[in-house]
Amino acid sequence: MYTIGQIKEIKTIIVDLLLAGCNLAQSELELLTAGYTHLQPAQPIRFSHWLCSHLWPIVRDAKRLENVLSSTNVCPLGSGALAGNAFGVDREFLAKELGFDGGCTENSLDAVCDRDFVVEFLMWHTMLLMHLSQLSEDLIIMNLLKGVEISDMYATGSSLMPQKKNPDALELLRGKAGIALGRQVGFVATLKGLPRAYNKDLQEDKVPLFDAIDIVKDCLAIATGVLATLKTNKDHLRSSLCPEMLATDLADYLVRKGVPFRETHHISGAAVRKSEELGISLDQLTIEQLKDIDDRFDSDVVEEVWNYEMSVERKSSLGGTSKEMVQNQIDELKKFCEKFA
Repeated sequence: MYTIGQIKEIKTIIVDLLLAGCNLAQSELELLTAGYTHLQPAQPIRFSHWLCSHLWPIVRDAKRLENVLSSTNVCPLGSGALAGNAFGVDREFLAKELGFDGGCTENSLDAVCDRDFVVEFLMWHTMLLMHLSQLSEDLIIMNLLKGVEISDMYATGSSLMPQKKNPDALELLRGKAGIALGRQVGFVATLKGLPRAYNKDLQEDKVPLFDAIDIVKDCLAIATGVLATLKTNKDHLRSSLCPEMLATDLADYLVRKGVPFRETHHISGAAVRKSEELGISLDQLTIEQLKDIDDRFDSDVVEEVWNYEMSVERKSSLGGTSKEMVQNQIDELKKFCEKFA
């Protein structure tokens, strides 16, 4: 009953986090920045698209929490020490009166030693904290690059160097994921060798469960506060854009002219090598230099390719980074919050 109540509280805190993220994504919908793979500049995206990429894992966590709630919401009362109750207790009535929507446990012997719901919650909280750790790492890197500014409420100064502003709250969030994994593995290791019915080892469920619940609630609240107070440095985020990110758009330009991508990929690569040899950025190659690489380039390449906004808006399929598709993501996230709350 305690775990059921705590899960319902956690659900409301998850909604707070998602809505804080949605509000930030909505306010920065127009902001373009660099998207990275392997920590290397890859393609231009919307800042809000990046942010939503961290909100959708939280949605999956929320859905998984519903499953944990469902499997927890079963009444074990009336099982006795192991053999059941000798006085004809109506367990179904008891379960209904106590609010156990899933009815009663099916076997008294199993009921007294079943801690699956604890294991499931510990597994769930490990996944959630892993996702919060990934969000924290991205924000720490963005903060390092001056793309975002963490509020003073969630940062600290150095005890020695007065110029420093450390993202301590994010580092603490990042650190909790590893401890969560240890908490989960430790308790499963305790359970793995137990015989049927109650054994005193099972009292070891309390500390990891209570710790996990407290940590989850604290971490969700901190992450919510970080996003609610986060400031973006638009100039720095936009300055992370570079023409080389449009190399794929250069290949796509020829695809739209009917050239197979397996060819255009090599052609675009040749253009990148040419710009490196000449010591200029990719968009500074002249039409003549591009035609030397492939004569299917035309004068419209300038207006068709060297435009970050156009590049982003072309990614207009479902889940893409165009303005319409990112707005669609934000709207769907808000709808989920309304249903989940």
